[in-house]
Amino acid sequence: MTAQPAPLPDVQPVIESRYFNRELSLIEFNRRVLEEAMDPRNPLLERVKFLAIFGSNLDEFFMIRVSGIKQQIRAGVQKRSPDGQTPSEQLSAIRRALLPMLEQERDLLLNELLPALHEHGVSILNTVALNEAQRAWVADYFRRQIFPVLTPLAFDSSRPFPFISNLSLNLAVVIRDQAKGELFARVKVPEVLPRLIPLPAELCPPKPDIPPGRCHCFVWLEQVIADHLEQLFPGMNVVEVYPFRVTRNADVEIEEDEADDLLATIEQGLRQRRFGEVVRLSVDDGMPERIRQLLATNLKIGPEDIYAVRGPLGLSDLMQLTRLDRPDLKDPPYVPRLPSVLKNAANIFDAIRQGDILLHHPYHSFSPIIDFIQAAAEDPNVLAIKQTLYRVGRNSPIVQALMHAREQGKQVTVVVELKARFDEENNITWARAMERAGVHVVYGLVGLKVHAKLAMVVRQESDGIRCYVHLGTGNYNAVTARIYTDLGLLTCRPEIAADVVDLFNYLTAYSRQKEYRTLLVAPVNLRRRMTELIEEEIALHRLQGNGRIIFKVNALVDRKMIDALYAASQAGVQVDLIVRGMCSLRPQLPGLSDNIRVRSIVGPYLEHSRIYYFNHGGKPKIYIGSADLMERNLDRRVEELFPLTDPAAVKYVTETLLTTYLADNLRARELQPDGRYIRVSPNGHEVIDSQDPARIIPGC
Repeated sequence: MTAQPAPLPDVQPVIESRYFNRELSLIEFNRRVLEEAMDPRNPLLERVKFLAIFGSNLDEFFMIRVSGIKQQIRAGVQKRSPDGQTPSEQLSAIRRALLPMLEQERDLLLNELLPALHEHGVSILNTVALNEAQRAWVADYFRRQIFPVLTPLAFDSSRPFPFISNLSLNLAVVIRDQAKGELFARVKVPEVLPRLIPLPAELCPPKPDIPPGRCHCFVWLEQVIADHLEQLFPGMNVVEVYPFRVTRNADVEIEEDEADDLLATIEQGLRQRRFGEVVRLSVDDGMPERIRQLLATNLKIGPEDIYAVRGPLGLSDLMQLTRLDRPDLKDPPYVPRLPSVLKNAANIFDAIRQGDILLHHPYHSFSPIIDFIQAAAEDPNVLAIKQTLYRVGRNSPIVQALMHAREQGKQVTVVVELKARFDEENNITWARAMERAGVHVVYGLVGLKVHAKLAMVVRQESDGIRCYVHLGTGNYNAVTARIYTDLGLLTCRPEIAADVVDLFNYLTAYSRQKEYRTLLVAPVNLRRRMTELIEEEIALHRLQGNGRIIFKVNALVDRKMIDALYAASQAGVQVDLIVRGMCSLRPQLPGLSDNIRVRSIVGPYLEHSRIYYFNHGGKPKIYIGSADLMERNLDRRVEELFPLTDPAAVKYVTETLLTTYLADNLRARELQPDGRYIRVSPNGHEVIDSQDPARIIPGC
């Protein structure tokens, strides 16, 4: 077995507090993503993918988290975070944590990944190293494809500094004119062209043992532009060129109470996102101080907002390489399976009537969810369809089926969350299309994001009306369902269906629903019931001594929930937490969290499912659903958790899923009391991979 990579240097300060800082915890999650890019056990293009994800995650971190802290500082907020830091102290700690990680990122790219790609026939060439034939082709490509798109913008005392859009890559150009002396211009690198320009196959040097069609050569778009700038400034002398990239605040606040038209308000917010304040300026480390200062002054930022790095900026664009036809450099493809009950039943409604169907994506195909809505659209016995949509993506078959259902005369109601961050534009497009098709579209609730994942089909049957329901932990998105681990339940249990009816009434009309038969619903009863379930586990443990709590979530930062888990630990309850991302709970502290263990799973699939397990005196209670343990999820979103009662589903989640997650010694890292994550090693024992389909789906 290949040796594991050395962990990145730990720079997170140890703060004597009951809680870890959530921002630094999120950085630690991104450290784990970067470690996957470092891991030689992963195929080469998978490592490149993780590096691109690391870059994209940092972009979002600055756009949302750092911008929020900077707004607090600007507003004079001095309130300390749960771990005891002021906003200014948090901002300084973030920079201290990120700088060595960015150095590690660059060492990995320049010294390891790019050379390894070259050895395997995937070469990203610097333009200075091109041969004569390659240089001629690039010059022709610039003239035909790039030059017409470029618009250089000069700035001096008579012209305003040009607007630099969010995440755009730019060139700062210094020009010398005999009459006017030194001049400055900005050239935006076009986003409509590929960042990595592919050279013709015949211009790629052959590699031994690699078929010619599998060799690929690329050049960086910004380097090609920099080499041909004289064509943009004829008669001038281009003396210096430096790339830079700007990150802006993208966390747009929507004042719903004052918005007559939420749709128009969201669209305006999307336009504002391009103009948010600058929160990071990324520059090439060769850029001289005078140019950095020129940009910083005009962008209204300080030196603490400037991040100088070696090599190309904006590494999220490396995701382009993952589309190459090089299966030898990727994880083996996996074909999702269908549960046998869905293969053998006459239709999906017959299958659901036979018993609850638990689906685990991406190991199980997402097609049953699409089939569920498509079958409802065609079935003459179906009267109505109701569904929530949060992130559906482009070309959504679910939305197409909903519009088709309306064309077939069904009553269709869809609750669309327009404020799904970074998916607003898609959701607006689909909302308008559905409205044109006659679908009744509801735009959620004022002050609350609708994050619950629900679909209900109302069907007339021989013995009366029956409601079929899908509830899930993930979005109705066929694309992300191939890379996110999520759980979903298809059921027609009357008690669950009745709750879903009530929940839709809460979403679409006036309702003061305070209790549900089976569902835990935020912000109605989820926080209270979750607290009660923890307290019940403590009480049962005192009676029987077998208390056990297992939570699998994306994030755990809510202080009240953390304190409840601390109380469980102090009472002797064994608490195992599988937290993919942010975790503010400090495990294994004597007298506080001795009985709490925290692990994180990072692998090819993004762990997205939420599972809440309570041993409950040997009669387990299990809830799954859309909610993480964050204040926003518990108090400011509409979320749902639903119980698993089918014995087969309970057995699968307890004996297969949770057992495997807690035994994983390949992708797991365990959180230490000081904030470090230590990778779990097999140490000579059987390797257990919680993302191995053969373990997760018996019979694969």
